[in-house]
Amino acid sequence: MSFFERTLTLWVALCIVAGIMLGRLMPDVFQAIGGVEIANVNLPVAVLIWLMIIPMLLKIDFAALHQVGRHWRGIGVTLLINWAVKPFSMAALAFFFIGHLFRPWLPADQIDSYIAGLILLAAAPCTAMVFVWSNLTKGEPHFTLSQVALNDVIMIVAFAPIVGFLLGLSAITVPWDTLFLSVALYIVIPVITAQWLRRRLLASGGEAALNLLLQTLGPLSLSALLVTLVLLFGFQGEQIVKQPLVIALLAVPILIQVYFNAALAYLLNRLAGEQHCVAAPSALIGASNFFELAVAAAISLFGFQSGAALATVVGVLIEVPVMLSIVWIVNRSRAWYERGSAAKTIAEAHQ
Repeated sequence: MSFFERTLTLWVALCIVAGIMLGRLMPDVFQAIGGVEIANVNLPVAVLIWLMIIPMLLKIDFAALHQVGRHWRGIGVTLLINWAVKPFSMAALAFFFIGHLFRPWLPADQIDSYIAGLILLAAAPCTAMVFVWSNLTKGEPHFTLSQVALNDVIMIVAFAPIVGFLLGLSAITVPWDTLFLSVALYIVIPVITAQWLRRRLLASGGEAALNLLLQTLGPLSLSALLVTLVLLFGFQGEQIVKQPLVIALLAVPILIQVYFNAALAYLLNRLAGEQHCVAAPSALIGASNFFELAVAAAISLFGFQSGAALATVVGVLIEVPVMLSIVWIVNRSRAWYERGSAAKTIAEAHQ
């Protein structure tokens, strides 16, 4: 993990401050940027999102999907958490905390938008940072790669229906054309582009050429994320300065769902007898969110100045420290984990 990645939360905080200050100093510039859009999709943000996502997708080899059967228990648990538990648990937490418990302290006209942002945040599993978290837990690299590749394939077809269904439950009108356009722009096109570029690089220069490009694009990807945050907070600045409590309240359901899903995945893997090197990345994939996609979709569906965009940005703010805490927990609990069913599986594998 690079210094930039370790200190990402600090950089996010600095971008928040910079965005608020620049939004106050140059409101006309931010309004002009916000107006550059087609079919409710902001083009400058679309470019920034591609710069974020494509370098991450370059790491993924979809040929790894043939390995999914090697760790079928871990794959099954992670798929269950990612697609059958996490979006729905977040929706339930959002309805309870934002829609009811915290309602008196939140702007009444933004309640539904906040809920929508939280749903978008949890509707897709993390793609790139998971490789960092998995490495820190000595996770099985082939499992992590095949699980991420499988999730990306599922995301292409499942993201829009899940989001549409859950937003419909919250009585939010779903602009289906914009939602499907977001899926095409932020999932389908980046996946196709990254895989085409990956194959070209491997054919012409091998792994060395691919690794060189990844090293070059890595800082660019994180920089694009930070520039996007500056734009977001340039629009949201006044609201945040006046209501900092909103950030803290939005963080509550995010924190609960992250720890809940990580713990559930970890325990289910232990009960299933999966090895720790698979259970650890499974828990991390089950807990983390594809916040780059969530930010882009929130802007496309609801706009720069929406509560949905703000809710997804809160996810960015707390992602790194929360995931590092889960890394610490699974590493410290390894001895306990391996006293369970996993010990029998390991013993059988060596017989």
